[in-house]
This record gives sequence, structure tokens and C-alpha cells, in this order.
Amino acid sequence: MIVDAQIHIWAADQPGRPWPCAGVDGRTAQPQRALPLTAQEALAEMDAAGVDRAILVPPSWEGDRNDLALAAAAAHPDRFAVMGRVPNDRRSLAGWHDSPGMLGARVILGNEDVDHWLWAEAQAQGIPLMVAPARKLLLLARVARDYPALRLIVDHMGARVHHTGAAAFAQIDDLIAMAALPNVAVKATCLPDYSANGYPWDDVTPYLRRLFDAFGADRLFWGSDLSRLPCPYPALVCFFRDALPWLNGSERNNVMGRGIIRWLDWQ
Repeated sequence: MIVDAQIHIWAADQPGRPWPCAGVDGRTAQPQRALPLTAQEALAEMDAAGVDRAILVPPSWEGDRNDLALAAAAAHPDRFAVMGRVPNDRRSLAGWHDSPGMLGARVILGNEDVDHWLWAEAQAQGIPLMVAPARKLLLLARVARDYPALRLIVDHMGARVHHTGAAAFAQIDDLIAMAALPNVAVKATCLPDYSANGYPWDDVTPYLRRLFDAFGADRLFWGSDLSRLPCPYPALVCFFRDALPWLNGSERNNVMGRGIIRWLDWQ
């Protein structure tokens, strides 16, 4: 089974469903592409690439909306599940799992500190978090140590957005140090976007190998971030499936799907 650890779907900015102003609460100014990626397009892409399931992560530019992702998960429970956005004015996660398909939440680190309400609440409620660290891996490591029952997934191999090669992975040593914390996992998502060289992305695959060696196959999760993927979707699937000689058998199955299913308890 192949499971994509992150796909964004969204709707266009429109009067009846406007996007918030760019920059508010860490929201990006622009979507990753001009036309929205719909659930139906995602399914078609997944079918063509041989991907069985995907985690839907509502994008920042739409604001604190989870409705489209939850609707897709309700319509296709065997294909989609959701890591939702936590509204900025919310102070509790009680009932978070009540929506069918909602497995956890995704957070973009801003001004949060180790005593922010979200960490303790997510741990108490058993809600796993995907976290975009925004160059704050040392802070996230403190969170992981202070809340040892809180399951954390670090986004995009901890890489810096809009950077490539070594510059993108300037904090790789900080992330590898977090492998000692058993409640931390890593999404190996959108690897090609961080490469300056093109296929086979040999300027970034050494970092992938280091993460695999540190976290193991049970805590490293393949994914695409499809809407900003700079190569055909099937090419990324085939690369992980066939082109990495150190990734084979049961370990490959874990990285490409079984691991994240277990981590998020996706039934």
C-alpha cells in the first residue's frame, strides 16, 4: 500500500468563500499553483501513479478551513484522511476527532513556545501533529522532550522553503538529533522541490539517506506535496520504489505507507 503523507486541496478565492489576507497568522501570500487542486483531480493523479491513499492537509492560504478536506474524506474514506488546521482563536481540541476522517492537526510554527496550550492539549487528547518548523527545530525538540506522549511529524525533512541543496538542509544535524526522541517522525515530502539538479535529485538524496539511517523506516514517511511537485507524480513514486538501493522490501513498504498508517492510527 502506498500512502502520500501530504496533499493540499483547495477552492478558489471567491466572495462567498474568501481567503484571509496574506501574512495573517503565517498564511502564505500565494497558492502553490494558479488553479485549485480538487479532490477529484487528486484522486485521478493518485490512480495514475498507483497511490492508494493520501493525507489531506488544508493549505495555509485558505485560512482555518477544513471543510473541503473533510468532505473529501467523508466521500472517499478508503482514500483520504485529514490533518486539519487549528483555528487561531481556538483554545481546546476537545471533539477534534469527532469529524469522520480527522486524524490530527497540522501546525506552522509561529510565536508558539514550549508552554503554548496546543502541545499539552494535543498530548492529553491523543492528537498527533504535523509541524512545519520554520527554522525552529530546536524549539520543536524541546516540545518533543517536554511532551513525550505527543506524536510529532516534522514537515518536509525540516528543509527551508524556497532553498535548494545544502542551503535547504542547513538544519539537518538538528533534525537528526531529534531521532533520539521516539515521539518524533519525519515527512520525506516533495524531495524534488529542494533539488537544484533535477532527476535523480542527487544533491538532496544524501540527506534523505541520513534521515532514513537516523529515524528508520517506521518514522520516515514518503509524500509528494503534489501541488508544488516539479516532476510527474509517477516519477516520484518510481524513484522511491525502484531507484534507492538502500530502501527495499518491508522497509520500503513502511516508508511509502505502512509507517504513517500506524503513526496516525488510520484504520
